[in-house]
Amino acid sequence: MARVFTKLGKEITIAVKAGGPDAENNPRLRALIATAKKENMPKENVERAIKKATSKDFTDYKEMNYEGYGPHGIAVFVETATDNTTRTVANVRSYFNKCGGSLGTSGSLEFLFDHKCVFHVAPKEGVSIEDLELELIDFGVDELIEDEGEIILYGEFAQNSTIQKYLEENGFEITSSEFVRIPNDQKTLTAEQRAAVNKLIEKLEEDEDVQNVFHNMVESDDEE
Repeated sequence: MARVFTKLGKEITIAVKAGGPDAENNPRLRALIATAKKENMPKENVERAIKKATSKDFTDYKEMNYEGYGPHGIAVFVETATDNTTRTVANVRSYFNKCGGSLGTSGSLEFLFDHKCVFHVAPKEGVSIEDLELELIDFGVDELIEDEGEIILYGEFAQNSTIQKYLEENGFEITSSEFVRIPNDQKTLTAEQRAAVNKLIEKLEEDEDVQNVFHNMVESDDEE
């Protein structure tokens, strides 16, 4: 849970730095505050992250992506937010090397993943998921699913603010949102091979500078 709070705190700070501390005029901040609420992040943590961005002593976070291959040819995409890129790239490279992988050049694997925005929305009385899907196709949404009493919609990354604006203006409650990279081609490995890849993923996710790790490995035998 602490890992989730750290990640969200950085995202909130970055959003405030880019769009200001007023949630009313900062759509990304509004969405992140909703996500923080869903994750039961303490209000003081949110306020501290907002305040940090406006502090004169704050060293800005730089968002950097790193791409490489893990064991058995699995593509791994790493998103970071760091105040020291020299430290971060050295750490990320060492994790790849120690786990039998190799760090590639920036942009070398981006084509293997579709960059999407994801919104979790509370159902609205009188609106069917089919009608909502038809309405949102023109806004860059390409998939809607119902799961455990909520609607999850996937859209083009570049259309994030447009989709959010539509949902807010039409009275939908956004409970959380995020950005993901979905692999367009997955590789199936044996349980032993998956364990080797997971060792790399775990090392990356334990690093405080790392925000997200995406890969193209099929997670379990159930998905084969």
